[in-house]
Amino acid sequence: MAFLTNFYAFLFYFAAFVLVAGLARKIIQYALTPAPLKIPTTPAPTTGRGVVLRMMREVVLFESLFRGNKWTWIFGWMFHFGLFLVTLRHLRYFIEPVWFPIQLVQPFGIYGGIAMVVGLAGLWARRFLVDRVKYITSTSDHLILGLLVAIGCTGLLMKFVFHVDVVEIKHFFLGLYSYELEPLPADPLLLLHLLLVALLMIIFPYSKLLHMPGLFFSPTRNQVDNPREQRHIAPWARKFEQS
Repeated sequence: MAFLTNFYAFLFYFAAFVLVAGLARKIIQYALTPAPLKIPTTPAPTTGRGVVLRMMREVVLFESLFRGNKWTWIFGWMFHFGLFLVTLRHLRYFIEPVWFPIQLVQPFGIYGGIAMVVGLAGLWARRFLVDRVKYITSTSDHLILGLLVAIGCTGLLMKFVFHVDVVEIKHFFLGLYSYELEPLPADPLLLLHLLLVALLMIIFPYSKLLHMPGLFFSPTRNQVDNPREQRHIAPWARKFEQS
């Protein structure tokens, strides 16, 4: 029991460090990448407020994906919204007392887990059934989708079939904050679920899953469509123009 507790405590400390450091590194890389051209995807907003609204629609509604492929949009939105609800539901393991909004979302988080797995199944199926998508699908794509499906399925199994002691799980994660390790239940399904989650945290900053931060730095989305009204000069190019 002590070995399992120490192993998983170290694993999540390491996974959290890799996740935060990897995200920070990637965001800095995005921020420093020059955008020398004015290339917003048209029709594009002509004001800063319009750009903010466009970004909100992309983040919440996946507007461009909806225009591109309705079936992919349905399954993609199901997965992401389900994941959002599941994440809110799991916050109860990391805070005490549990905030009232998090208490309200608990029953919806269960349905979010189901929607997450269904959405992933649809996204995975298209990589077998759509020839164009199948052609560009790599082994890593299947492995990542399999990892996400396994995380969702093991979570649902613990909810509906093999119940675990959620109180002890919460004590374990709260203890990580203060470096006071609490015993982790030695349930095989729970240990597998946590191992898969930690693996996801480790590979997330270095995989194709890292598209959310990049959206905010995409010049096709974050630029105002005003090339006639205002000349676009990248910051690194201004010194050459002045000279």
